[in-house]
Amino acid sequence: MPTIKEPSFLEKVNQYPKTTYIYHTKIEEQLAMHSHNKHQLTYIEGGAAYLKTNDNSYFLPARHYIWIPAGMEHFIELKSSITMIRNIYIPTHILNSNDFYSKMGIFPASNLVLEMILFTENWSGNIFKKEKNKFQYIKTLGNIIAEISKNPLPVVLPTTTNQRLSPILKYIHIHVDQLLLLQDVAKQFGFSSRSLSRIFRDNLDISFLQYVKLTRIIHSMEKLLQTEMSISEIAYASGYNSPATFSNTFYNLVKVRPVDFRKKNREISE
Repeated sequence: MPTIKEPSFLEKVNQYPKTTYIYHTKIEEQLAMHSHNKHQLTYIEGGAAYLKTNDNSYFLPARHYIWIPAGMEHFIELKSSITMIRNIYIPTHILNSNDFYSKMGIFPASNLVLEMILFTENWSGNIFKKEKNKFQYIKTLGNIIAEISKNPLPVVLPTTTNQRLSPILKYIHIHVDQLLLLQDVAKQFGFSSRSLSRIFRDNLDISFLQYVKLTRIIHSMEKLLQTEMSISEIAYASGYNSPATFSNTFYNLVKVRPVDFRKKNREISE
């Protein structure tokens, strides 16, 4: 008698196009770049992660959730041990018409959204329309999110498959705590300053300096959430020569001060 092969995780998500699908796990499926036919809502407890798409890398801090539109290729990379990954997959046809659903974003989780996500913690697998209460609950969650999620996290790092640029980006991440000048990095990799500047613009659509600044801020966000380092220590470890410069740059990008970012995310994730 032939062995019946167990459907893969992605096959289960896509198996019934009209169902919602719930998947809570302490271990993230080690998936390569992939997509599925349903929208994805993901909330990660107790750790740091990145969402990788073909074009960008998105840092996911505590107390934030990811919205991934149906059909978008992506994978989630965990940067530390986590407590729980909560995934809710929602078929596109059950939601109200809203431009929100077509765009990827990372948003702060309000008390309402967080409580609604946690309410599903004992649900698992497909939820069919005949399970009226559960099905309507997920539909309502999807519609509420579109109405209240207005300000996505603005810190996004572009990515590239350009073989000349990839090792330079890696170098920037490794040496983020050091002085990174265009002319020095260009010389290190055998480019002129003008050539390297053009490669950044052509492949990432941002300047060398903008990329370094974003890398420093994301590095600092990880330190704020995962260490007990002081704000001054994090500033220097992220390549800034003064805590004031770091705080001002952080505020300009994230719209809160580093100390408030740490306090807010830690208070409501404990």
